[in-house]
Amino acid sequence: MQTQRSVIIGGGPSGLMAAEQLTQAGFQVDLYDAMPSVGRKFLLAGIGGLNITHAEPYATFCTRYEVHQNTLQPVLDAFTPDDLRAWCSELGVTTFVGTSGRVFPEEMKAAPLLRKWLTRLRENGLTIHPKHRWLGWDDQGRIILKSPEGELKRDYDVLILALGGGSWKKLGSDGQWLSLLEAQGISTTPLLPSNCGLLSDWSDHLIQKFAGSPLKSVALRFTDADGVEERRMGELILTERGVEGSLIYAYSARFRRMILAQGEATFYLDVCPNHPLEKLVTILKSKPKSKTLSTFLKSRLKLDGAKRALLFEVLPKQDVNNPDVLARALKNIPITVTAMTPINEAISTAGGVTRDALDEHFMLKQKAGVFCTGEMLDWDAPTGGYLLTACMGLGKQAGLGAVKWLTDTPAKVTE
Repeated sequence: MQTQRSVIIGGGPSGLMAAEQLTQAGFQVDLYDAMPSVGRKFLLAGIGGLNITHAEPYATFCTRYEVHQNTLQPVLDAFTPDDLRAWCSELGVTTFVGTSGRVFPEEMKAAPLLRKWLTRLRENGLTIHPKHRWLGWDDQGRIILKSPEGELKRDYDVLILALGGGSWKKLGSDGQWLSLLEAQGISTTPLLPSNCGLLSDWSDHLIQKFAGSPLKSVALRFTDADGVEERRMGELILTERGVEGSLIYAYSARFRRMILAQGEATFYLDVCPNHPLEKLVTILKSKPKSKTLSTFLKSRLKLDGAKRALLFEVLPKQDVNNPDVLARALKNIPITVTAMTPINEAISTAGGVTRDALDEHFMLKQKAGVFCTGEMLDWDAPTGGYLLTACMGLGKQAGLGAVKWLTDTPAKVTE
């Protein structure tokens, strides 16, 4: 009897999307995952509302991958944000566009979507083996798995590695696969934190009074290492160690590059983005002498305590009563950050298997029949739907590559 054994390691969105291509093509698939259940990071992402993709113009969407855009463009073209929304609809999950342009399932949560997806995959021929950790290959080229029953070895005709990055170790993405691939001579780059907090040196007063406070409706301006300046509206959070939040994540890769190159990076916050500088000066000049500056900023400009504290962190005392200097300070509060938070605290990671190590179908050039996909590849994306969209698109391409490999390669004959 002829059999073709399809194996996937990793049950995140990329691994499941790869499984979908294989099962739709009529292949039975065994998927192994180190955790007791699959999709754990996917479920975590959906706790506050699953941001599945983004509805901004497609050309703009693609630029969010920055230096990796050229690498990912064919993947995105083959599985666009609109395609992802149509895929959700096929599963019976309606999506909608939020006010920020982000796309969410109507139920907001990840669990209903994952449940429907897994049901369809199992019906089509997917078998999931939880609590099976991949340990590499043996001398005969079989995969080694640590299971509840002990160490197992399995043959395969096609193998897809969808092992995630190196963040959120408790959910299974611990990056231990990196050394296993390096031992095979496969080209990789170090895993680095992405979509994470940044460290800054706050005063004790700000830490004690305002750590955990959100800064809403602010504009962040940053000039990266290439001299490219960008200004973006959004919100962030002051932490005991620095800053984090969606506005920080949007610049994550550029912050990291500058910090690695120079040891620090400085960005500027505009806490009054709806007031032009000239208007702000006029407003500040109208402050009654009987009012303190803090009270006036609160009542007239609606600045909360965290924004005022941040201003007073950087404003010299002699400039408190100078409307021109004060206005410029409110529009340009400098924040210097010196490091990223640790990799295990990051939402995602950059680095991994290099594109040069893979062929056009995402198969390892040094290991025939072995494909890599998802966050374990060397690329980077901010949150906002970009990370998930590309992960699923990469899973689709690796799965299609595996289907082509099985179709073009004669099946092994087993007893």
